[in-house]
Amino acid sequence: MTWGELLLSGQKKLESAGIREYSLDGWYLFEHVFGMSRADYLLRSRETVTAEGKALEEFWEKLSRRAGREPLQHILGVQEFMGLEFYVNSDVLIPRQDTETLVETVLCAHKNRGISLLDVCTGSGCIAISLAALGKYAHVEAADISNAALLTAEKNAEKILGADTVKFRCSDLFSAFAPEERFDVIVSNPPYIPSKVIEGLEPEVRDFEPRMALDGSEDGLFFYRKLAEESRSFLKENGAVYFEIGYDQGEAVERLLSGHGFKDTEVIKDLSGRDRVVRGKWNPAWKAPAA
Repeated sequence: MTWGELLLSGQKKLESAGIREYSLDGWYLFEHVFGMSRADYLLRSRETVTAEGKALEEFWEKLSRRAGREPLQHILGVQEFMGLEFYVNSDVLIPRQDTETLVETVLCAHKNRGISLLDVCTGSGCIAISLAALGKYAHVEAADISNAALLTAEKNAEKILGADTVKFRCSDLFSAFAPEERFDVIVSNPPYIPSKVIEGLEPEVRDFEPRMALDGSEDGLFFYRKLAEESRSFLKENGAVYFEIGYDQGEAVERLLSGHGFKDTEVIKDLSGRDRVVRGKWNPAWKAPAA
């Protein structure tokens, strides 16, 4: 068997399993196991396979996992986000390109490196770590209710930043924060998928990514309600919030922020033209309406 025949047979295995990106996924697994670049492959595709038995076993084992709908990122153990490589596993949501809109929005709006930021529901840490790495902000913190997720986030911070640039803490939203703590910016990509929708998601998401990072309760807005109500207590005067949202949640989340004292609210679209981020500034002069 040649290298070309081996790759093709792996891709066909994925195709027969219904993997839409079977050709690309097959190549990524081939490249990962055999360490062969595209250029090397083009030169050697007609050569007889010379890999050891263990490498061949690993290739077919990883193909079988992908054919079973395990996410490619879990098999490879990494995912690129904002040009940085993050460790991923079943304890965290896989970073997605949609979320880059949130990071880019914050970076564009806040050029002052002396500000403090908090990332709530940090998961893999991709948002907080990207902001720390690319924005060079003075103080970046991140929180998550999952200790397992925080272990992955800390591993990513060590790999990408090489120092204790981001402070992590286990917290159910703001439960572990003292009343006097304040931030210039609070960001979050909370669980926002309605519970009943989750069962209809692709198996890669439904069966392998953490349910607690996906489920936003019956209408998908549970965490936005809590964030809109609680985040104002941890913002400095005129501090700002930035929340990733589902494509159809912009109006609802913007209304939640406005109803809890945020001004200059705005819905921002992603590269595909869908609503993706809602932002607003805390108005310290706001008073809650009388009951």
